[in-house]
Amino acid sequence: MRGRRGAFQVGSFRGIPIRIHFSLLLVLPLLAFLYGGVFRQAARTAQVPPELVGGVPLLWGLGMAVGLFASVLLHEMAHVLYALRTGGQVRSITLMIVGGVSEVTELPQRSRDEVLMALVGPLTSLGLGGLLLAVAWLLPESGAFNPRFALSYLGGLNLFLGAFNLVPAFPMDGGRILRGLLVGRMGLVRATRVAAWVGKGLALVFFLLALLSLNPFLGLVAFVIFTGAEAESRQVLLRQVLEKLHVEQVMTPRFHGVELSSSGAEALGDLRRARKPALPAIENDRPVGWVLLEDLTQVSEPERSLITVRDRVRPAVEVAPEDNAWQAMRKMVEAQPPLLLVLEQGRLVGTVDAEDLNAAVELHLSSEERGGGWPRWRQERPA
Repeated sequence: MRGRRGAFQVGSFRGIPIRIHFSLLLVLPLLAFLYGGVFRQAARTAQVPPELVGGVPLLWGLGMAVGLFASVLLHEMAHVLYALRTGGQVRSITLMIVGGVSEVTELPQRSRDEVLMALVGPLTSLGLGGLLLAVAWLLPESGAFNPRFALSYLGGLNLFLGAFNLVPAFPMDGGRILRGLLVGRMGLVRATRVAAWVGKGLALVFFLLALLSLNPFLGLVAFVIFTGAEAESRQVLLRQVLEKLHVEQVMTPRFHGVELSSSGAEALGDLRRARKPALPAIENDRPVGWVLLEDLTQVSEPERSLITVRDRVRPAVEVAPEDNAWQAMRKMVEAQPPLLLVLEQGRLVGTVDAEDLNAAVELHLSSEERGGGWPRWRQERPA
């Protein structure tokens, strides 16, 4: 099953989708080749007789690569279990080229629980690494080189994974641990900014080391840390602002849309005049969904005059004027419509898209810096 943002669902855990990003499928053969080479080199270094090195090294390398990402999955499942236990909400688990991501849509209420939720992942990796090394050590030396080396190598990778995730930088668990420790004294926004600054500083260090050592992997790590710190700061800022606002304060007032009976050509003209990627679809003055510019441009020009909006309408995602703007944004993230329809007593009064939300945040921040309140033109609802 195809997931969002280039990921494929391969299972579920406690009702939470487990997805594999296409980047992981690209890197898996490369890791199998690299680990197969490591396997062959280790056998030569240990001077293991050929008859005791069973199997194809490439297949052992593939098994080690799969084992690594299975370990990452266990790491993420530990986060999910603790988050669910303490009242958090998790949308999905995604395995990617740079590791795993648990998409937590609602963090635990207490900062202590956020710290522990972040900590259980690295502890799981460290514990798994120790267990694998112990099992490898218990295996007999003669006739068991393949499993002993594979288990010991995976054990070392898990120890590295656990230790590296304790680095105090987003998006690693250490960044969340640092923020959780600072929240009580600084508040969520300032604590996030401090943790993000620390992360960006570490990203700069990794980038300089990557240049000096010509190590592309370190460069990738630096990029992930820097962008992760920026994204975390942005998300917390968005939440802090949007939780103070209602949908009516961020929406674009709109009382008309595209009639279901309109032709595709007429609807395309309306969309272009409005300069919007989508508009509400209306029937008898009632919104029933939305029509997307992309859907109409994919239809050939002669056919456009033959179809109607009804043939291309998509289901609506609705909010009310009094709804919280942050909850509206979460609906956009989860359902991924280009816009939300704002309904009051079944009537269309406005729409909300990503531009509206971003503009609301910028406007709110600038008004706070000037010491003023929210502008009246945004507070007043159209009659």
